[in-house]
Amino acid sequence: MLPPPPDQGTPVSVKIRERLVAARKRFHANDNIAEFIEPGELERLLDEVERKMEGVLDSMVINTRDDHNTHNTARRMARMYLNEVFKGRYVVQPRITEFPNAEHLNELMIVGPLAVRSTCSHHFCPVIGKIWIGVMPNEHTNVIGLSKYARLVDWIMGRPQIQEEAVVQLADLIMEKTQPDGLAIVMEASHFCMSWRGVRDMDSKMINSVMRGVFLKDSALRREFLSLIPGRN
Repeated sequence: MLPPPPDQGTPVSVKIRERLVAARKRFHANDNIAEFIEPGELERLLDEVERKMEGVLDSMVINTRDDHNTHNTARRMARMYLNEVFKGRYVVQPRITEFPNAEHLNELMIVGPLAVRSTCSHHFCPVIGKIWIGVMPNEHTNVIGLSKYARLVDWIMGRPQIQEEAVVQLADLIMEKTQPDGLAIVMEASHFCMSWRGVRDMDSKMINSVMRGVFLKDSALRREFLSLIPGRN
């Protein structure tokens, strides 16, 4: 009879964390760690999160055994976090088909508003809003389909985020994928950590922007982009 593997019984989260540490890779809330998760481990991680969520509910003195409303809440929470709202941490970047700029397009292009569904990493409260992306291509720019911008936004925002950092992450990714002369991003969002708790201000929103390349240097181009955003003036 063969002896059990030396790591049998080790939580899958520990194994994933050990790989990240060995590779000297960061694993903050808004980092993607998909390359360190082996086949089948995400399902085991879901089981582990479910068990720990059950412990949280137990510590909150909620009788999930006899309460029909919360009987499977721990499982639902685990699925929600790993497979939905934090999916951008655990799955690889969506495949993006890039095309050469055959027609040498060099005029401003704006995509949006694209839906933002994210989560504040301070309180794990929803962040809901919209985003506009402006691209100034050149003859060497890679052209990607309009729907692909939405996929990239969803991938970056599907993690616990701070809005200022999320927009920078998105800008870095789009610059890497398309190599334009300039990139402009504006995000507007409601933060439930302000409306649902804390000061409970229902009307407040956060608006921020990132400008890259010619949008930083050319104030007229920057004004054109901002003026063309519907409802933002």
